[in-house]
Parts: sequence; structure tokens; C-alpha cells
Amino acid sequence: MTEAPATPAQRPPASETVPEPVPEPVPAAQEPEPDPEPDAQKTQPVAQEPVPEDPEVTTRRREFLRLLGEFRRTAVLVPLGDFPGTEDERGLLTADFNGIRFILAFSDEQAMARYAQARGEFSREWTYRTILGARLLDVAVPAAGVPCGVALDCADGPDGMVFPPVRGIVPDEAAVDRDEGERGSA
Repeated sequence: MTEAPATPAQRPPASETVPEPVPEPVPAAQEPEPDPEPDAQKTQPVAQEPVPEDPEVTTRRREFLRLLGEFRRTAVLVPLGDFPGTEDERGLLTADFNGIRFILAFSDEQAMARYAQARGEFSREWTYRTILGARLLDVAVPAAGVPCGVALDCADGPDGMVFPPVRGIVPDEAAVDRDEGERGSA
């Protein structure tokens, strides 16, 4: 319930009104007294200079980026999966490792033959598609619906290459190293 304004008959005469309080002046800030301890004993924050990256790490990073660029520009052979059905119904051949799916890709038929030999399936016919590396990373990996990367020439040991599902290799929405807040918006 709100109070109605006072009518002139209800208002006290001007001489009886209480004057508004006048704020007291605030004393000026006093200078702090000098610290009796010498400056040598005080700890001053030191600006952190960026630590230069190890030259070997820099070299390896540049080499990987060079290989990634070459892969993106190159058409690779991707075998179709072992699922029954027509060529159009079969998916790309994949392998799961530590919860991450990898699309298996090969630089040439000899590399794919080495993989078939390692699996003991050299005598069977391998149906494959030729796909640009960039299309694998930018389209096929996000379409997998699970964490997915690409393994190139996986039967060739140290000569093979793995492109994991991380930012800078696959689209951010398919990367496993994105921030939690970014996962909810994708």
C-alpha cells in the first residue's frame, strides 16, 4: 500500500521541516608511511619472457606442417570397408585405436598391398576410392560422428603418418582438443 502525498493542511510549516543533512568533508588521503625495510628485501613481480621453443621441436613442427600440406593436396587410395553391399553402400575402411577411429589411406597401390599382406589378405580383391587428402580431413572425418583421424600407409611403420583429430588438422568441431564450452555449441 502506498502512502498518499500530504495535503497542504497536513504539511508542517517550513520552519518546522528538518533540513537535509550536510555531508561532512572527507579528510584527504594520507600518504603511506615509508616502509622501514630496505628495497632489497622486497619481492618485485618479474615479467615472464616467453621461453623460446626448443629448435628440435620447431624443426619437427615445421616438417609435420609441410607433410600435412602435402597430404591435403594429394589424392590417396582409400579401401572400402568389408561390409556387404554395393560399392556405393560400403563405407571407408577404418580401424579403431584407443577410442579413436582412423580412416585408412594409402599413398599408392604398393603401400595398400603391404597392408593387405600384413593382414594376411593379399589374395583378395581390394576395392578402393581415390580421395583428396583435404576432403578426407575436412569432410569424411567430421562425418564419422566419432573422434576420427586418418592413418596414411599404416603398414609402413615409421614411414607411415598419422593425422589425429586435433585442431589445426581437422575442423575444430571434429577436434578432440577443443574446449568443453566449444563442444556444447557444436
